[in-house]
Amino acid sequence: MNRNLLVTGGAGFIGSNFVHYWAQNYPMDRIIVLDSLTYAGNKKNIQKLINTKKISFLKGDVSDKSLVLNAFVQNKINNVIHFAAESHVDRSIRGPDSFIQTNIIGTFNLVEVFRELYGKAISKNNWRFLHVSTDEVFGSLDLEENPFSEETRYDPSSPYSASKAASDHLVKAWGKTFDLPITITNCSNNYGPYHYPEKLIPLTILNIILGKNIPVYGNGMNIRDWLYVQDHCIALGKILLEGKSLETYCIGGNNEITNIEIVNTICDLLDEIAPKYDVKLPVIPSKKLIKFVEDRLGHDKRYAINSSKLKRELQWEPKVNFQDGIRKTIVWFLSNKEWWEDLI
Repeated sequence: MNRNLLVTGGAGFIGSNFVHYWAQNYPMDRIIVLDSLTYAGNKKNIQKLINTKKISFLKGDVSDKSLVLNAFVQNKINNVIHFAAESHVDRSIRGPDSFIQTNIIGTFNLVEVFRELYGKAISKNNWRFLHVSTDEVFGSLDLEENPFSEETRYDPSSPYSASKAASDHLVKAWGKTFDLPITITNCSNNYGPYHYPEKLIPLTILNIILGKNIPVYGNGMNIRDWLYVQDHCIALGKILLEGKSLETYCIGGNNEITNIEIVNTICDLLDEIAPKYDVKLPVIPSKKLIKFVEDRLGHDKRYAINSSKLKRELQWEPKVNFQDGIRKTIVWFLSNKEWWEDLI
């Protein structure tokens, strides 16, 4: 049975990768992307799919409930995958208002409209709501602590993670109260194509290409678990199609790496790869550009995810190790200058 799939935030980093993945693997499904095209939403990410009519695009904000309702009704939506979110911790510290509006109010609008229309549906077999969240809702891990799992208690440290924690609780409560077919995912740090250049990996890549300093918070020893975005998309697809209703799934990459290791790896690889793409780096070796800066407020020490539930129940595990994934990512940025040039 074909789906009418609403992808919120589908012009953003993870969302656009998912849209490409779904359009390629489920061409009979109808995909409607809803995105407000803030600074991190880029229609160029999905323009080819729009041009070939493989997807439809609707510009709009999830915090506008009447717009959300119209999008559902006009497109007969029965599946939702909710990526739309403000996601940068630094921005949430400087200005949390938009995080509350998008991440909490926007999520409420979506799950409430879904509830209203699901309740009126004659056939409910094909309805699903997948809420995509982050491991940051769990707070910080010490070096000796076990990785986050579906049983980890919430302990957000920033306005961003607090707003995402609130949205998780909203979706989970609506699912339980109204018996809705919802699932929630909490993923580790993603990287790959179409990554907006404010996050560590794309920022490091582009600063090296442009000869700018590479800022590293504190001593660079904060640890993150890195997940290649296409592995993430495969996991999300499995959860949307096969995940158990009212369940949460943690999605990790099995790649715990310190920030300074990430930066050093990118420096070494770009020094090696750039000449093959006729890119002359302004500073060689690139490590000369590393600059340690004052640490971020509330900077969590370590994130790590245990994905054993996802492996056990849905037979998913990440396929791309970090060395292969970061090389693919660097090559993508070297090969797509026209994509990032306008953004910077």
